Amino acid sequence: MTGSEAPPSFRLAYVPGVTPSKWVRIWNERRPDVSLVLVPVSATEVYDVLRRGDADAGFVRLPVDGADLSAIPLYTETTVVVVPKDHIVAAVEQVSGEDLADDIVLHPEDDPLDWERLPGRPALERPAETVDAVELVAAGIGVVIVPQSLARLHHRKDLTYRTVTDAPESRIALAWPEELTTELVEDFIGIVRGRTVNSTRGRSQTPPAAQPKGAAKSAKAAPRKSDAGGGARRKPAPGKGGGRATAKNPRSGSGGPKGGAKRGKPRRGS
Repeated sequence: MTGSEAPPSFRLAYVPGVTPSKWVRIWNERRPDVSLVLVPVSATEVYDVLRRGDADAGFVRLPVDGADLSAIPLYTETTVVVVPKDHIVAAVEQVSGEDLADDIVLHPEDDPLDWERLPGRPALERPAETVDAVELVAAGIGVVIVPQSLARLHHRKDLTYRTVTDAPESRIALAWPEELTTELVEDFIGIVRGRTVNSTRGRSQTPPAAQPKGAAKSAKAAPRKSDAGGGARRKPAPGKGGGRATAKNPRSGSGGPKGGAKRGKPRRGS
């Protein structure tokens, strides 16, 4: 490597609320030769970042914007309502949209939830971002319904949140440009899908080296089960040898006519 060449890296974008630390740790264990660079971006900018090549892959919220991006759904987030700690909702474990009918429900411009009809009463204006809506909740202006990860991200000591049972849910996915499915992207796909190091895509040539040993064990075990005489050979196992022990055994009858006659005459005479 010359001084002008940059070391290899894998750039991973992620939207607010996603915590990629688990996958980063696994990546560092499996690919210590390639540094993973985190690229935090807003939910509205993440697709442009991927298309420009500023990130190799990214954690996004579904649906994916555009058919040129591939995506693997990973998990679904719980939806909650963020309220002041002295709000009546704070006294229960969960609520429905109907329970918020008398509240002003803020609707930020970057809301990731796909609403058919937002519950509660609408505010006069829509906050630009979720963080702005949370600030308004703290000011006593209303409440806001968001994925639980965003409620945790923008946590405040004077606020709390409760599950909303009938609200839309946000789904997190790994996305990347379909035409740029590189070997490193394949490796990261294997990590988020929970594949072992030997089964990760892009490393398919590694596992066969370990296959013959297991196959050999299976081949040795098969004749013992299918051999019709296997049970007879196992009986003399305490002796030194299966065939020899049987030939010397006077009771087996397999030692030949000569040996059998010598043992039989004295018994008949007595």
